[in-house]
Amino acid sequence: MTPDNRIALCPGSYDPVTNGHLDVIARASVMFDRVIVAVVNQSVRKSTTLFNAEERVAMVRNATSSLGNVEVETFSTLVVDFARAKGAKAIVKGLRAISDFEYELEMTQLNRRQAPDIESIYLMASDKYSFVRSSGVKELATFGGDVQELVPDEVARALKERLGR
Repeated sequence: MTPDNRIALCPGSYDPVTNGHLDVIARASVMFDRVIVAVVNQSVRKSTTLFNAEERVAMVRNATSSLGNVEVETFSTLVVDFARAKGAKAIVKGLRAISDFEYELEMTQLNRRQAPDIESIYLMASDKYSFVRSSGVKELATFGGDVQELVPDEVARALKERLGR
């Protein structure tokens, strides 16, 4: 896909941002003129977050600073409403496993009912990151596991400070 003033949204909680997230964001940045990493302020799926929205935005901004066409913002609305407000015509997400597909298929159908003009695009996780998920990273960090290769250095330090034993 060649860029042609195309804007995509990469929504998520990013609690915390992982190298798997960053891989999808970087790959999307090649496909689109502008990528907005949309950090959900408070997820419906997760009752609380380890890091607040401002901390998560700062971590994603720092980790994507070398990608000139990537912006990071929070949102507190339906993702399709936020996409429309930003002029995005695509929502880009990563898929790791069948369980991701089942959830994302349902979300795609719901989003399509609300906004048939916004397309959902899924990028398969790179082999290197196919097992990485934020909740797993937090669990490893809670029990003193090594997360250095799974998250940016800043995130590893923040996890150690917040969760380290």
